[in-house]
Parts: sequence; structure tokens; C-alpha cells
Amino acid sequence: MTSFYLPFAVTVGGMLFYHISQKAIPKEMNPFLVTILAYAVGILFCAICAWAYPGKRSLTESLKETNWAVLTLGLAAAAIELGFMLAYRAGWRISVAAVVTNVAVTVLLIPIGIIFFRDHLSLRNIVGVVFCVLGLAMVARE
Repeated sequence: MTSFYLPFAVTVGGMLFYHISQKAIPKEMNPFLVTILAYAVGILFCAICAWAYPGKRSLTESLKETNWAVLTLGLAAAAIELGFMLAYRAGWRISVAAVVTNVAVTVLLIPIGIIFFRDHLSLRNIVGVVFCVLGLAMVARE
């Protein structure tokens, strides 16, 4: 597996186990406690990985370079965890929740990518997005 496909495989595998785990969390558990416990496991995992795969900068240098994006990432990750947990507890199907949220976020990210990151969409990309939105409408309807 090349370094091009490895991040994709890690992300797909992670999201697969993420949604299965989210759906299997007992509804009686406090969602904030669940998130704290999950993040404690994630922090331990990341600490082991950081030790095994050192970066180009030391911990001190990395802390000095921390900006708003790192802090916002933490808040956003927690919001995603809580949002899916509450969605599944409210009755969202595992086969629909991820599709609906991912397409909705993609549609919102398109203008952000174009305006702030100078992304370019080809005609093929635009047609693909249109199909995603049409698919979203079909999947979201009961």
C-alpha cells in the first residue's frame, strides 16, 4: 500500500469502527463521560504513536507553534463525537447518519475551499457533488 492510499485506508477503517462503536454505546451512559473516556484512550494511543513516529519538531517547539486551529480542532472533534452519539440515541440509522452528515459538510466546504483555500472544482467534481446532493435527498427521505 503506497503512502497515497494509506491515509485513506486509515480514515475509512477509523470511521468504520467509529460509527459501529458510537451506535453500540449504551444509551444510559452520560455522553460527556463517554467522550472523556474515549478521548483518554485516544490520547494514550496518540502518545504511543508520537513516541514511535517522532515529528520534525520537539514537544516544546510544537506547543509554541500551536494556534487557534489546534484548539478549534479539539472543540470540533468533541462536537462531532457528541453529535453522532446524540443522533444515534435519537434514532438515526447507522446506514444514513454518516452519509447525510458527510454530504452536508461537503456542500458547506465547497465555497469555503474556493474562497479561502483557492480550491478549484472541475466539471467532473461539480457533477459528482450534484449526484451526492441528489443521493442525500434520496437517502434522507424515509
